[in-house]
Amino acid sequence: MAHLADALIHVPRYPFIPRRAWAAPAAAGASGTRGRWIDRDAEPDAWWRAVWSDAAIYTQLDDGATPLTAANAAKTFAPTCSASSPSLVTAFLRHLAPGHGDRVLEVGTGTGWTAGLLSYLTGDQRNVTTIEVDAGLAAVAEGNLRSVGISPRLVVGDGAAGAPSQPPFDGVHVTCGVRDIPYQWVEQTRPDGVIVLPHAPLTRLLRLTVGENGTASGSFHEVCSYMLLRAQRRPVSRLERTEPRIRELDTDPEPLLRVPAEPGLEVLLSDLVGEIPFITGDPGSGECAGILSSGTSHATVEDGRVTQTGPRDLWDEAEEVHRAWRARGSPGLDRIGFTVTPERQYVWLDDPSVSAAHTLGMVERRLP
Repeated sequence: MAHLADALIHVPRYPFIPRRAWAAPAAAGASGTRGRWIDRDAEPDAWWRAVWSDAAIYTQLDDGATPLTAANAAKTFAPTCSASSPSLVTAFLRHLAPGHGDRVLEVGTGTGWTAGLLSYLTGDQRNVTTIEVDAGLAAVAEGNLRSVGISPRLVVGDGAAGAPSQPPFDGVHVTCGVRDIPYQWVEQTRPDGVIVLPHAPLTRLLRLTVGENGTASGSFHEVCSYMLLRAQRRPVSRLERTEPRIRELDTDPEPLLRVPAEPGLEVLLSDLVGEIPFITGDPGSGECAGILSSGTSHATVEDGRVTQTGPRDLWDEAEEVHRAWRARGSPGLDRIGFTVTPERQYVWLDDPSVSAAHTLGMVERRLP
């Protein structure tokens, strides 16, 4: 995509990266490292290598409550702003495909880099409205953008509300994880306009097209990882202790413990069970694996036996989803999507007008 390549040349990443930050490599989980501290003054070569790499670079911790230092970044699990990896930034822009003259709403200004790229791609910085909930981050982003001669309309506020005084937009670009898609984004996008966002808790890139009837529907794409929209953060739920329910497994648990899971199964498990399976050890050696749902219920598998506790029997639910998925021919992402209407939103299978739960004849749960 030559136009996007031009944007990356004219609006490079480095002016949006602070002199000191934490670089998390794209394959951090696989490499066994969570990243490293970068300091442009102390180690300029390492700083430049990180900036030109595909690393995500953390620029804020704990909404600014914790200072961004090497020690804090190394031990925290709560980054709240980052310069996303260039491969993800370009993936979202490819799916949005903004054209010359398009009006775009961005939710989550962050460092300002994507707002700068959107300004170039649309041909006029006045076509871009970018919203940032954190006034401190907005001020830094504004300075970053001005350093490269770009000044889009930058609003400090809750991005969930969109920009009601500005529509209609041709596209909405969201840079934070979203559990429940605010219908305001659909309302503020013209028919045939596009919304791209990281859909949580999965998290996958979701591309929606707005219809004439006030609904939006579309498909899942790349795996991605983004901080949640602040208005949709939820407190950590605690496991509800109940008498453990133990049973012997009569089927092979391996398909449900595979990481990564089959993409179609992964989406359905996330929607209908609440979390995709995660492994705590090596399932091939009989070690423990488990599934969680918002922390309130838990299932562990070991030596051909499942132990379930909490209000829900998660492993039973996951097995039901797996059976239904297999019965439908093990559908992939080409048959699965997402629909947003004024009244509800849901994952669908084959038919965008009804939920996957309805298609599979299963109970549709509204997860906490």
